[in-house]
Amino acid sequence: MNAGSVTSPVLSDSVGRALEISLRGTDELLPQDEWVRKLQRAEATGQPLRIKLGLDPTAPDIHIGHTVVLNKLRQLQDLGHTVIFLIGDFTTTIGDPSGRNSTRPPLTREQIEANAQTYYRQASLVLDPSKTEVRYNSEWSDPLGARGMIQLAAKYTVARMMERDDFSKRFKAGQSISVHEFLYPLMQGYDSVALKSDLELGGTDQKFNLLVGRHLQQEYGQEPQCILTMPLLEGLDGVEKMSKSKNNYIGISEAPNTMFAKVLSISDVLMWRWYTLLSFKSLEEIAALKAEVEGGRNPKDAKVALAKEITARFHSAAAAETAEQDFVNRSKGGVPDDIPQLTLDGAPLGIAQLLKQAGLAPSTSEGNRLIEGGGVRVDSVVVSDKALKLPAGSYVVQVGKRKFVRLTLR
Repeated sequence: MNAGSVTSPVLSDSVGRALEISLRGTDELLPQDEWVRKLQRAEATGQPLRIKLGLDPTAPDIHIGHTVVLNKLRQLQDLGHTVIFLIGDFTTTIGDPSGRNSTRPPLTREQIEANAQTYYRQASLVLDPSKTEVRYNSEWSDPLGARGMIQLAAKYTVARMMERDDFSKRFKAGQSISVHEFLYPLMQGYDSVALKSDLELGGTDQKFNLLVGRHLQQEYGQEPQCILTMPLLEGLDGVEKMSKSKNNYIGISEAPNTMFAKVLSISDVLMWRWYTLLSFKSLEEIAALKAEVEGGRNPKDAKVALAKEITARFHSAAAAETAEQDFVNRSKGGVPDDIPQLTLDGAPLGIAQLLKQAGLAPSTSEGNRLIEGGGVRVDSVVVSDKALKLPAGSYVVQVGKRKFVRLTLR
């Protein structure tokens, strides 16, 4: 992690603690010494800092990968700072080119409004609604008009815009870059000017846009914001970033039992990264739990605790207890002690292909038929999704009442 250097020789206990919380799980905090000075000023004046997160409503639902930055917002919110949850209803009409190798088609106003209706309700499962300022960037972007847009564009050069990695790669590859794509980082940066933000959060893919915000604030005579980037959360497969298109996600509106079972399906290695980025347990608690596992405690105990915490956050403690008990009850369904053991390579592996390679189904089509009939279980949980891919790990796979394999997938 590159977090910069702290020039302040002495930090008060509260500022030191706030810095520790700010740095937890982050990819970068830039510039760190400026953030320390902002924290010190807030402590001295009692004036909370303004912390911004912008999300474009490009889809109707949020998955737990999106909550990595929401968790950080909540941690900073609990320190007493003002959190601004910015819904990018205007910028979504442009289309964010971040990480793209082609032009992203903008959504219609109707699609944006439909998606935006659910965004804040779902984010409120993590944030404290009573301490959250909700804004829409159309408030200041629509009135800007053509003249204002041209004046804004004059504050940033094409040369600096082409330093952006995805633009540079597309230009060198001869792929098209539309002029309107240059407007996206400018408009996101202008949001920081309008909101006078002290800190903006985003994923690692948003770093360029966040830095544009710093530049534009200086151009408009404001103190520049600091930026804090959070890593992109790996999905259930432990390889690709969590994404609905890759079907390796957990939607925060999924049923409690499904959510609980999906967390249990992740690998033991991925579990600790999820603890750092998703859990509200302290780093000391996580370290103690990891030491217990390394000392011989069953890692599934730690995974169950994580599954309960995540399920409780998006549903309730009672729902999490019920999901755990349902899992325990299914686990008592009678798995023989002497079942065959098998090791397969190729993780992540589709469930139907896994059944074929494990000898539990004669073909992938028959495997899919067994799944459709509810006859396939992984770790006593019924598999209902034919597109499920299992990441590396150890599993008990069951077909029907009598076919079992204790499988290690690499």
